[in-house]
Amino acid sequence: QGQLMESGGGSVEVGGSLRLSCEASGYIRSSYCMGWFRQAPGKGREGIAIIANDGSTKYADSVNGRFSISYDSAKDRLYLQMNALKPDDTAMYYCAVESFGPGLAPILCTVDYRWTYRGPGTQVTVSS
Repeated sequence: QGQLMESGGGSVEVGGSLRLSCEASGYIRSSYCMGWFRQAPGKGREGIAIIANDGSTKYADSVNGRFSISYDSAKDRLYLQMNALKPDDTAMYYCAVESFGPGLAPILCTVDYRWTYRGPGTQVTVSS
């Protein structure tokens, strides 16, 4: 079994930037999808972004144009670059991963995917 571990969260002022990192050892197969979702206190889970093994990415409307997801296969690390942060971005952020059958990840993986595996999370707080 692999391990997912997020880092890079913290407190930032409105308009600031943060870069989240996720160590994703032991999960990656030939057809996979990785993503980030968040959950604020009293709110439901919100999918943010996904990246499939073919490099395709998808974003939630709420972060499109501000956030960018990437994966470094040499380091087994998933990243989320967050720019122009807003108070509504305050939440616990989780990375997640899923394996699929050959060629299926880009088709089946969506921003709102119900992930099987996720990390413990990292807190992001945006203050005005």
